[in-house]
Amino acid sequence: MGDISLLGGITLDGFLVMAFAAGLGVSLVAGPLGCFVVWRRMSYFGATLSHSGLLGVAIGLIFGISPLIGVVAICIAIAACLFVMERDPRFSADTILGILAHGILAVGLVVIAFMDNVRVDLMGYLFGDILAVSTNDLIWIFGGGASCLLLLALIWRGLLSMSVHEELARVEGVPVGAMRLIFMLMIAFVIAITMKIVGIMLIVSMLIIPPATARRFAHTPEQMAFYAVLVGFLSVGGGLTISSTLDTPAGPSIVVVSMILFFATAMPGVAQRQS
Repeated sequence: MGDISLLGGITLDGFLVMAFAAGLGVSLVAGPLGCFVVWRRMSYFGATLSHSGLLGVAIGLIFGISPLIGVVAICIAIAACLFVMERDPRFSADTILGILAHGILAVGLVVIAFMDNVRVDLMGYLFGDILAVSTNDLIWIFGGGASCLLLLALIWRGLLSMSVHEELARVEGVPVGAMRLIFMLMIAFVIAITMKIVGIMLIVSMLIIPPATARRFAHTPEQMAFYAVLVGFLSVGGGLTISSTLDTPAGPSIVVVSMILFFATAMPGVAQRQS
């Protein structure tokens, strides 16, 4: 694999090229999907799914399958469970999310604690290990990401109508329930396949911060999705550059750069569009 240059002219090769490619793949899918997470105020939902990822890892190790498959299965199951419970008037959405977010993370930690015969890189799963990305991981990220982007393109207008006014969208014939379930499952799948990049505790930041930054400059939903991808690219490039020069954790460094970009664009005098 050839070399690649990041910010500041630093040349990367080998595993860093793989890490850069993985980060770009995550940005491509997290940017557009994250726009709807921001518009629909679903950041806590994303956090709940990401916290359930650790239980998925444990399930995968217990049954001798890829932890990634376990994470995908658990995240999708939790998304479906939330979809059903949200329709029960006895429970408020924030209560359900709060219980599941912390409860399932605790269950995952307890299950892993009993697995004495299995060595688990807990810090890697919690905060990411982008520098250990493999070819198989890239296949999952780009293959799964492309599938999600294609599906998102097909339901884009319906989701947009729901985000603007859900009842009006229902009157116009948009299958609101089915659309909401599809969107929730997409978020679950994306969180599962990208968890290795920045980890369980930080993956939702890649769904929220770039779109939130892009929102200040975009004049259309499509522009916001495009700018969110660009902000994600800058965050990955800047984060890996900082990591390689200062020997800091790569995943958290990416999130820190993304946060810096957000606050830099929020400074007085920076052109922005409030919405």
